[in-house]
Amino acid sequence: MRGPTEQEIRTRAYELWKDAGEPPGKMDQLWYQAEKELLARRTSNGEAPCDINGHNGPSTYPERLRGVH
Repeated sequence: MRGPTEQEIRTRAYELWKDAGEPPGKMDQLWYQAEKELLARRTSNGEAPCDINGHNGPSTYPERLRGVH
């Protein structure tokens, strides 16, 4: 799963801001709330959250460290 795009977060944060009565100084909180909601929605739709940071599958152990421990 890819994380939500900046535009998706912006749109949802704006909706939250409007619904809250357009409070001044709350956009940072609403931005993170929007991102959290969008991630939760994707997870509940069955999308695996491992691609949030660019991971497309299980990460491999670095070759240079194999057998070191």
